[in-house]
Amino acid sequence: MKYTPFRYFDILVALFVSVLLISNIASTKILSLWKFTFDGGTLLFPVSYIFGDILTEVYGFRRSRRVIWLGFFAALLMSLVLFVVQILPPANDWNNQKAYESVLGFVPRIVTASLLAYFAGEFSNSVILSRLKIITKGRFLWTRTIGSTIIGEGIDTLVFCWIAFYGILPQTLFWSVLISNYVFKCAVEILFTPVTYLIVGILKRKENVDVYDYGISYNPFEMS
Repeated sequence: MKYTPFRYFDILVALFVSVLLISNIASTKILSLWKFTFDGGTLLFPVSYIFGDILTEVYGFRRSRRVIWLGFFAALLMSLVLFVVQILPPANDWNNQKAYESVLGFVPRIVTASLLAYFAGEFSNSVILSRLKIITKGRFLWTRTIGSTIIGEGIDTLVFCWIAFYGILPQTLFWSVLISNYVFKCAVEILFTPVTYLIVGILKRKENVDVYDYGISYNPFEMS
C-alpha cells in the first residue's frame, strides 16, 4: 500500500492518542452526573470513536488500523511506565506513595480490561463503518457513524465493565455503570453527528481523498 502524506492526518493521530491516554487516566474515578453513573474517562472517551469514524471514513480502514495499533501500544507503554514508577522506592521525604497507587497504580485487571475493550471496540467500529460505506455507496454518513458506534461502543463497554468491575462492584452499581457508560457514549456520538459531517467534508476537500475499502483485508493483525 502506498501511503501519501496528508496535511491533517498526523494531527488527527495525535488527538486520537491523546484522548485515549487521558481517558484511561480519568477512568480511575467513578462519578455520578445527573442520572448517570460512570467512570471519569467516559466524559472524553467517546471522542476517540468520533476520531476513529473520521479516520476510517476519510482515509480508509488500512490507515485507521495503523492508528488503532498506535493507540494500543501508547496505552500499553503508559501502563508499563506507571507500573515501573509505582514499584520504584519513593524518596525518603515523599509521602504520597499511597495516593499515587490509589490513582495511578497498576491494577492488572483494569489495564487488561482497558486494552482488550479498546482493541475489540475500535476495530469493530472501524470495520463496520468501512463496510457500511461500501454498502451505502458513500451516502448517509450518519448511518455509518451511529451504526458502527452502537456496536463498537457496545462491545467496548461490555468487555471493559465485565473484566474490570464484575464481582468487584455491587450488582446494582455494576449494571448502572455499564448501562450509563453505553448510553452516554452513544448519546455523545449522536449529538456530535453534525460536527462529524462538517469535519469529514472539510478533510475530504482539503486532503483530496475519499477512500473506499474495496478488496482489502480486515484482519487487524495485517499491517499492509
